[in-house]
Amino acid sequence: MSDSPPSLDPVQLGAYFDLVEVSNLLRHAVEQQLREAGDLSYVQFQLLARLGDSPTGSHRMTDLADGVVYSRSGLTYQVGLLANEGLVVRAPSPDDERSITVTLTDAGRELLAKVLPGHVEVVSSLLFAPLSPDDVKALGELLAPVREHMRSTPPRSAAPRRRKGGA
Repeated sequence: MSDSPPSLDPVQLGAYFDLVEVSNLLRHAVEQQLREAGDLSYVQFQLLARLGDSPTGSHRMTDLADGVVYSRSGLTYQVGLLANEGLVVRAPSPDDERSITVTLTDAGRELLAKVLPGHVEVVSSLLFAPLSPDDVKALGELLAPVREHMRSTPPRSAAPRRRKGGA
């Protein structure tokens, strides 16, 4: 048995670094656009967009945390900021008294509609402009199984919470 740590071959390493760099550059541009157009953080936009895509305009907090891959405490804070601005409302879930449901307000829909065209422009110009339609299809086909593989583990909300104090 070898004692050498596992490594990536040069092609894997190059692909990994390319993916990380593209992701970071795109996220930076999107965050800048969202701040300028609507004074929103990236995660706040993700939350509003997920709520806006829901037929009811609502989601349970746990489902939102899993969907945007964000900690429960971080999500609680971000939803609190959105609620303070009147963009969402929180209420006990009608299905589970232990759960909180977040619902997009009319003001939240208006802000989402305001920032969305610029968001689409940034994504289109930076990510999709240099690619052909076949390349875009191939990109989606490459990323879908990776996403599914990464999401095949239980959602973060199902993981036990760590206790402070080492216990």
